[in-house]
Amino acid sequence: MTILIDTNAFLMTSQFKIDLFEEIRFLLGSVRMAVPEIVIRELEGLAKGKGNNASAARLGLQFAKGCEVIPSSGDGTPDEQIFNSAKDLRCGVVTNDRRLRDLILKEGLPVVSLSGKQKLELIRR
Repeated sequence: MTILIDTNAFLMTSQFKIDLFEEIRFLLGSVRMAVPEIVIRELEGLAKGKGNNASAARLGLQFAKGCEVIPSSGDGTPDEQIFNSAKDLRCGVVTNDRRLRDLILKEGLPVVSLSGKQKLELIRR
């Protein structure tokens, strides 16, 4: 199984002190963790700034190195590209973005999301 990781999932690693990879493995077992190129570009842009988000993005980029980087599917916003990639690969997504989560679930794909600021949960419909 492949799971795509969204930008905000990498940011929550720092913001909520979550071991992202450990939590994903706990929920899903051995999975292929992939990052669309658009997510890397978003993290790089955020990392150039200052403050907590920039620091979280720099940490996120370090975590992203442990994932397979895949080409983003289609054009459009980052969320649209992540959604298209998930549809093309028929895989789940780790995200806290409500709109993206709802699109992924409507497509019948699983979502891993933050639960109570302490751990991740798997959502399926």
